[in-house]
Amino acid sequence: MYKNLFIYYFTGTGNALATANWIAGFAKEHGIKSEIIRIEKNGSVAPDQFDENTLIGFCYPTHGFNAPPIVLDFLWKFPQTGKNNVFLVNTRAGMKISKIFTPGMSGLAQILPAIMLRLKGYRIVGFRPVDLPSNWISIHPGLRQKVIDSIFGRCHRITKRFAEKIFSGKKVYRGLYDLPIDLLISPVAVGYFLFGRFALAKTFVASHKCNNCGLCTKQCPVSAIRFVQNHPFWSHKCESCMHCMNICPQRAIETAHLATGILWWFVFSFIPVLIAGLFVKEGNFIDTYFTLIVWTIMFITGLPIIFFGYKILHFFMQYKFFNYLITYTSLTRFKFWRRYFAPKNYIE
Repeated sequence: MYKNLFIYYFTGTGNALATANWIAGFAKEHGIKSEIIRIEKNGSVAPDQFDENTLIGFCYPTHGFNAPPIVLDFLWKFPQTGKNNVFLVNTRAGMKISKIFTPGMSGLAQILPAIMLRLKGYRIVGFRPVDLPSNWISIHPGLRQKVIDSIFGRCHRITKRFAEKIFSGKKVYRGLYDLPIDLLISPVAVGYFLFGRFALAKTFVASHKCNNCGLCTKQCPVSAIRFVQNHPFWSHKCESCMHCMNICPQRAIETAHLATGILWWFVFSFIPVLIAGLFVKEGNFIDTYFTLIVWTIMFITGLPIIFFGYKILHFFMQYKFFNYLITYTSLTRFKFWRRYFAPKNYIE
């Protein structure tokens, strides 16, 4: 059915790129000419015209139960033609417990991009999640190599079946199986998009092991890292894709767990309750809506306090004592806290 295939992808640790490479390889076996194009911060230029024999695909990770903002922005600017078939593949946080493979959750990661493309006139012929290894190193250590290989082998087979059905003209809507759960957690996806991603961007620091090689700033997919006071500084543009933490040759990039925990306790508990309590009198109107007031204060003051607190944290990181203190109260510093990047044989 198709002569040409364009796959647009965004990746942090290589999972989405591996999926794109698999699909391109399967296309070659079917005699379909394919091209893989990376979605960059400045925007990848889409061809001005796609002929009627062109299939378009999008491969991207799931961030905060949604497609990454850079992907949503790219889709928003994508040309409106209405002539082509499109498929979507989102990678999710796959795990394995004993011999059981456990799936991640998509949330709005498929629904929202599908709606955006459909409104532009494209025909959605397939969308499904692929549960490649979880890379959320801020929360858990990278998986063991044996587990990674097992998950990749399974997902390779799943992706092959999906691609071959699409190439033969069939429609695959595997993503609909998870629709009830995805809709249930969609408020979390909205909250992450509006608030959470900015807060998480302020959890990364560079320890005393950083030698200012600049690799993190050069390879950041969204250009969110810059050097301030001779130390890497993560701006609000960071999408927590974990690319920097996993490629750092010195293992110098850490998540400031204790510092973040203390700051977030102030932001999401102490300060809102304290401010609301100043105006509460038993039985009055404000007392009746105390919880709502706390949440409102949290939403208004949260990000400004986090951003200001992070600047203070970054300032003190230049001092050896404080740097060691923050580093040694981070879980990511432990040797057993493995980093993760998709195996080279899948992404090259």
